[in-house]
Amino acid sequence: MGIITILWEKWREFVRDFSRITLAAMVAPLMYLIVFGWGIRTTMNGQPYLYFLIPGVVSLTTMNGSFNAIAQNLNVQRLYEKAFDQVIISPTPLWQFITGQILAGALRGLYAGFIILFLVFPVKTGLVFNALSFFILFLNGAVFSSIGIVVSFLARNHADVPRFSNYFIMPMAYLCNTFFATDNIPHGAREFIAALPLSQTSRMIRSISFGEPCSFGGILVLLAYLTVFTAVGLYFVYQKKNL
Repeated sequence: MGIITILWEKWREFVRDFSRITLAAMVAPLMYLIVFGWGIRTTMNGQPYLYFLIPGVVSLTTMNGSFNAIAQNLNVQRLYEKAFDQVIISPTPLWQFITGQILAGALRGLYAGFIILFLVFPVKTGLVFNALSFFILFLNGAVFSSIGIVVSFLARNHADVPRFSNYFIMPMAYLCNTFFATDNIPHGAREFIAALPLSQTSRMIRSISFGEPCSFGGILVLLAYLTVFTAVGLYFVYQKKNL
């Protein structure tokens, strides 16, 4: 019931701010598609660059949507509203509170990804997005929701969340196999970037969309990230760290 309560809260928040959330999810990815996909006339592996770009943009959109939905909200609740005092004394188990936040963030990210797919639907690309694609995108959103939870606990003030986003989330958006293949990146940096969660998601989504075999090792990597960051978030809550 605790998880359902958190999801209901996030649903009411979503309904209240539907237009703002939708527009925020559309603008930046749409600019990426227009500038890089239509504005730059080039090919990638013999296909229009737009075909390469779409899976990457969908992946980074789920990342941004999930992280921003959780990190900013929880940070405000912790620092200014002091809402965690009420969470701790409420009958809702703390693990259900964290789980509900992660699921809600993942759903928000998945919604943002759906918006991009809706926008590019009139373009007959032949790209495939199936149930496995959406599961991977949901899992990617869950990973970055859990990262958002950890960041919200570590932030000392409201400016720390955008600062973390600039230092870590934005570089991943550009480097993690989204706008260009990582083959030409020097060794060492290439392997490090390939191990990041968004790189795993972009690679799997692109393989599925092109009808190529998909390595399921990336799902295990995403699950490992999710487990680690969820455990850190639970540690902060149960040990009452930075609350």
